Amino acid sequence: MTTESGWPDAIRAGLQPDRCAPAPSLWGPGPSPIPAPSTAFSTGGECAAERGYPQVTTIHPQPETDTDIVVSRETASSQPFTVRTAGDLADEGPSFDHRTTPLAQAAEHAVRARSGVGFGSGLPRPDTTRVMVVANQKGGVGKTTSTVNLAAALAQLGQRVLVIDLDPQGNASTALAVEHRRGTPSTYDALVDGVPLADVSAPCPDVANLHVVPATIDLAGAEIELVSVVARENRLLRAIEAHPLVGSLGEIGEERYDFVLIDCPPSLGLLTLNALCAGREMLIPIQAEYYALEGLGQLLETVEMVKAHLNPRLRVSTILVTMYDARTRLAAGVADEVRDHFGDLVVKTTIPRSVRVSEAPSYAQTVMTYDPASPGALSYLEAAREIATQGAQQ
Repeated sequence: MTTESGWPDAIRAGLQPDRCAPAPSLWGPGPSPIPAPSTAFSTGGECAAERGYPQVTTIHPQPETDTDIVVSRETASSQPFTVRTAGDLADEGPSFDHRTTPLAQAAEHAVRARSGVGFGSGLPRPDTTRVMVVANQKGGVGKTTSTVNLAAALAQLGQRVLVIDLDPQGNASTALAVEHRRGTPSTYDALVDGVPLADVSAPCPDVANLHVVPATIDLAGAEIELVSVVARENRLLRAIEAHPLVGSLGEIGEERYDFVLIDCPPSLGLLTLNALCAGREMLIPIQAEYYALEGLGQLLETVEMVKAHLNPRLRVSTILVTMYDARTRLAAGVADEVRDHFGDLVVKTTIPRSVRVSEAPSYAQTVMTYDPASPGALSYLEAAREIATQGAQQ
């Protein structure tokens, strides 16, 4: 007997049907179109063989030890792999590098930055102080943001850093929590009055081994006051060379500065010219947009003129792609074009667009201390590591 739904009464009553009953055909009455397997399997599937379905055999090899569990695939020729427990990884000790995952790196950076521990002296220190000019005549490409965050990242990586704020707006001084009200000893006093840089610098309260020469609004009138000064384009150069902590390891010792980063205003005036004459390396932040790419050619022409007439030691050593939006083809196209033209000068790490990077200055911090685990902080940390390593190899 069958019910109205077509199911046997035995099944409806909860009884078990014949274990090897024929499988119903989807094509109506007649033999099943699925051929019986030509090879019989030793384990499992007696009913499947009788019904005409192919059989699947699961191989469970015995583990050699209680801790080594070997898992293999369906074919005997596949390469087995070992599943390790947390206890096994703990027993390995230092041989297992648990910092290789992005999540682990972010967690480690956050803990170290917020506790003020830093990353030790894992990076090699340069033989002599590297004076880097961060310049681009186009505004809004991330000059000040890159300067302060790279400086903080280098300091966290064990380098000793001095930041010279040469922009009258004083944004770098704001981000590094250094006083820069009118009347504060600043770069204006060093350029116009010849005050030593060591007397106008101040330590960054949030990051160890980081000092800042602040900029005040007085610096806006420095270009006019320096017009009649002899060798006015070399004022900053002489101030840096006279600093007691700028030089080689043999001359100064371990207390020397490893990096001097000069934050320039968004123009090619006398202040930027002073920076280009004082620096030996040039770091160019370039926004991943077409306008920034167009202005890069004009900047390089200015650099060649400075090299030919004022500072033959100057060279473009680093190009950093900032405000990179991986969702757009424009950003990828600009980055690819810059890399094709400049090659190894372009830092492999790009700086993404990040709200955290923009929020940090409003709290008088860099993103390295404001949100150490954010993508922007991790990107600047990796870019700083790359800059320091490449410079040590040159």
